[in-house]
Amino acid sequence: MDVFLVIRRKKSTIFTDAKENTTVTELKKIIEGILKIKPRDQMLFNKENLVMEEEKLLQDYGITTITAKPQTPAQLGLAIRMENGEFEQLEITPYSSPPELPDVMKNHEAANGQEQVA
Repeated sequence: MDVFLVIRRKKSTIFTDAKENTTVTELKKIIEGILKIKPRDQMLFNKENLVMEEEKLLQDYGITTITAKPQTPAQLGLAIRMENGEFEQLEITPYSSPPELPDVMKNHEAANGQEQVA
């Protein structure tokens, strides 16, 4: 069965899927196909921000069909090797929040198909 993943790096978000028994190395090859960055230049982090080991399976990190559904994909972090050979710090930019509703919209509620002013 497929597991669904959200891979985050800075402001970038990748949505993909894999099998529970996919290795971290195989997942890095999937990412290579998207970002054109070699697996050796990628570092993946699990939800606890711990580095994921190459030979381990996604299910070894608790990523299963129960925990990584289409509606609630598992989130992983991605860091890339810089030109100096060091890996960048893991950075995930938070999603933006929607703007606050204008006052004119705050005071109206739909009840039984009719608008009421609060």
